[in-house]
Amino acid sequence: QGRLVESGGGSVQAGGSLRLSCEHSGLPLGTFIMAWFRQAPGKEREGVAAIYIVGSHTYYADSVKGRFAISHDKAKSTLYLQMNNLQPDDTAMYFCAADGDWPFGEYNYWGQGTQVTVSS
Repeated sequence: QGRLVESGGGSVQAGGSLRLSCEHSGLPLGTFIMAWFRQAPGKEREGVAAIYIVGSHTYYADSVKGRFAISHDKAKSTLYLQMNNLQPDDTAMYFCAADGDWPFGEYNYWGQGTQVTVSS
């Protein structure tokens, strides 16, 4: 049974940085794609970044290109999202996902989310 647990959210001022972590366990052996999504109040969920964990090919939403970086540490079974130059529009609940359609299609496993709040 796949399990994803996010951490690292918090409150920062505009221009600040946060690093989100997503520790995973029990995922199917054929899981190669993982991603970060976010959902702000009153808005639809949107894909932020995706990664092939074998080979490390990445994909970013236009809104975060150049500011966010997704990575994966196989030894620690952990997905990361480094977020720099955060802006108020980045305020949302952030979710990690695994075993899905590249880059932001349907995913089979989801974490519970971690809140990111950016103040101006």
